[in-house]
Amino acid sequence: MKHISIQLLQAALEVQGFFEQKNWQFAFIGGLALFRWGQQRTTKDVDGTLLTMFSDEEKYVDAILSRFKSRITGAREFALRNRVLLLTASNGIGIDFSLAGLPFEQQAVDRSTLYEYTKGCKLRTCSAEDLLVFKAFAARDQDWADVWGILERQKGKLDLDYVRQNLAPLVELKEAPEIMLRLEEMISSL
Repeated sequence: MKHISIQLLQAALEVQGFFEQKNWQFAFIGGLALFRWGQQRTTKDVDGTLLTMFSDEEKYVDAILSRFKSRITGAREFALRNRVLLLTASNGIGIDFSLAGLPFEQQAVDRSTLYEYTKGCKLRTCSAEDLLVFKAFAARDQDWADVWGILERQKGKLDLDYVRQNLAPLVELKEAPEIMLRLEEMISSL
């Protein structure tokens, strides 16, 4: 495990154990998923999505904040307003979890699978295609580098029609058609 620290894996296992105990649906979607599907790079926090839909978010937020320390003041209000929890694991590693509710997010969680990072450390991550959608939609410079790494490493194995079908409505909501154009340019340059 060159790029993922033991502390990061421990933090992810801590969150996963809590969510499994509650029978909550979730998936890791950031650097942990990238390690599985893309070009491996150093990551310092745990990113994921928790399926809460658009009701009873308070139940989830309150339970999580009773178990994990927040990195910000006013965490409950922030989470309910922005649909993201900024937490810290018991070992000090940052944890960012979004509250998922869109059909794509539900599908991404449903399609997630376990991946063994080290012996005895299996974590639930989103699929390569779903990670592509998340990364392209975020559209920051590092996300585009990650998109390229996934496309390159998974060349010939990806369901690109699935990616297009799920990214297009999100891009339309965001009013950012340039995202689809950039993704298509990257795909055609492989």
